[in-house]
Amino acid sequence: MPELKTKVRDLLDAHDPATTDPAEFLGARFDAGLAWVHFPEGLGGLGLSRGRQEEVDRLLAEAGAPEPDVGRNSIGLGMAAPTLIAFGTPEQQERYLRPLYTSEEIWCQLFSEPGAGSDLAAIATRAVQEGDTWVVDGQKVWTSGAHNAQRAILVARTDTSVAKHAGLTYFVVDMSDPGVDVRPLRQVTGEAEFNEVFLTGVRVPDADRIGEVGQGWKVATTTLNNERVAISAGNDREAGQIGLVAQQWRDDPSVRTPGAQAELLAWWVECEVTRIAGERLRQQLESGQPGPESSAMKLAFARQAQQITGFALELDPAKGLLYDDWTMVRSASASFLGRGPGFRYLRAKGNSIEGGTSEIMRNVVAERVLGLPPDHRPDKGIPFKDVPR
Repeated sequence: MPELKTKVRDLLDAHDPATTDPAEFLGARFDAGLAWVHFPEGLGGLGLSRGRQEEVDRLLAEAGAPEPDVGRNSIGLGMAAPTLIAFGTPEQQERYLRPLYTSEEIWCQLFSEPGAGSDLAAIATRAVQEGDTWVVDGQKVWTSGAHNAQRAILVARTDTSVAKHAGLTYFVVDMSDPGVDVRPLRQVTGEAEFNEVFLTGVRVPDADRIGEVGQGWKVATTTLNNERVAISAGNDREAGQIGLVAQQWRDDPSVRTPGAQAELLAWWVECEVTRIAGERLRQQLESGQPGPESSAMKLAFARQAQQITGFALELDPAKGLLYDDWTMVRSASASFLGRGPGFRYLRAKGNSIEGGTSEIMRNVVAERVLGLPPDHRPDKGIPFKDVPR
């Protein structure tokens, strides 16, 4: 589309990527509607189809333009932004989307809790309304990047007299509130990208409520479906773990055995099928919100990552023992691929937990995609305050 190419050229003419500060360039890109072309005009987009984004990304990459910091702000870019577009007020969209896109404001996700396990609807963190402010008390866990975040998306319980899914409300939280206490959770890799977050008397303006009171489950479902697409996303062939192990195969003749070749080919084909299925899912997003099929993508991604990182260790066991730095690192961004095969093998263990456990993903696929009978749920329809805990 000539008009889109013209917009990209105008952006590059006015902001030379070689000499412009990355945040300034990304802000100009947002203002030009080239951040997410499928978003509305004035909110980083042009109201075009989602598929046109690839053309913009390619042209800007060829010019050496900076990219959004997905590693540091994956929650903001992949989950908060589409949720704000779907449910945010015009004021919220105007306030939050631009600094989110430039990563001047990093976001985290205050969803999981110690007492709720994989059942997000069972969360107990309370939000009580006092005039035009909500007061939040509770504890969250497994919060990626909370130590770097300025904003958070939060699901809290605002009504205990109704069934668990009906008593939730969704908010944006200022992480600089004095009632927010972030503590590191050290992982098996030695890093601490996850956190516990304690919320004590945190005050949230009602203007930062996303969606209606009691409709938090509906809003959170949109976030979670986008999260599963984001976690499992990979537009390029041989992206991620399969690309690394395939390159190892090409570079090192010593790992090439008939058995290993058969296994590598099997994983390569499975990853390619998943990639193509993911592309189809992304195309479905153009017609509405992401559906439960995203759970199948996330489930496949976790299984493949864990199996392929194990296969990489079998190819070269000595390298798998070379992970030698166990100093606790408060990493600036999440990495599935860094620090060698030993790191990747250990880090992949978290893939079947983060973004919803594989057990929950199987339930979603069984019930909402395949239409199988649901699990027995003894707390169904019971007011949350009467559910034994």
